[in-house]
Amino acid sequence: MPIDAAKALAADPRKSEISWDHKDVQLYHLGLGAGIPANDPDELRYTLESKLHVLPSFATVAGAGMAMLGGLGAPGIEVNLAHVLHGGHAVTLHRPIPVKGSAESRSHVAAVYDKGKAAVIVLRSEVADADGPLWTSDAQIFIRGEGGFGGDRGPSDRPEMPERAPEKTVERTIREEQALLYRLSGDWNPLHADPEFAKMAGFEKPILHGLCSYGMTLKAVVDTLLDGDVSRVRSYRTRFAGIVFPGETLRIRMWQEPGRVLVTVTAADREDAPVLADTIVEHA
Repeated sequence: MPIDAAKALAADPRKSEISWDHKDVQLYHLGLGAGIPANDPDELRYTLESKLHVLPSFATVAGAGMAMLGGLGAPGIEVNLAHVLHGGHAVTLHRPIPVKGSAESRSHVAAVYDKGKAAVIVLRSEVADADGPLWTSDAQIFIRGEGGFGGDRGPSDRPEMPERAPEKTVERTIREEQALLYRLSGDWNPLHADPEFAKMAGFEKPILHGLCSYGMTLKAVVDTLLDGDVSRVRSYRTRFAGIVFPGETLRIRMWQEPGRVLVTVTAADREDAPVLADTIVEHA
């Protein structure tokens, strides 16, 4: 059934109450590979409740944040979930995320783009607590076979990467069990755990969650170029360009520019196959 963009955009937002505490934050950080070395003071900021700060990408899982994908059932949108891919993600921070909190999430379809053979839906979640806005999260959902309805193609604002060598290049190895740990933060897709399901989906074995690579990359940028200060992050966006398997190594290249860091992420074990692209961290 074709997407009715006007109906989807006009639909009332879905409201939900979310909450989290230090255990949710610690579990998320551990799922990104935090805590190595275990006694490193810089790593204790991610793992020890008395020193804890919150990586801004935690916004993607806070209060089972993947529930925002329920927006695919919004009025005007009837799609085959087998044709759905998470194409990209952006988070804008209005202030640092507290270690413990309760908030209201308002989710709606913010944009619908017609790419011809596919559609892109932007599902936006705006989260605020009693003190005001906390963050805005945009999931860009790519839906194969649902284009051609005569809509706007959408923006094409991919950043031009510098020709110079990156200021920093770091590598982060994905532990064999990391996807199993990360999925405890709310993404239960068997693609990341069940070898038989992964083969049915066309992969030789389970793949890592794209949002896990997303969080690992932000942690690397914060720790390497932002003095370990999560409060400096203003926004963070990426495009999911490829897959990576547990056991492989992410190669993260960073270019520092005024007020932002440009990033590319590749699978070092597979001749630098793209994993994340068009990645920007804006910061104070």
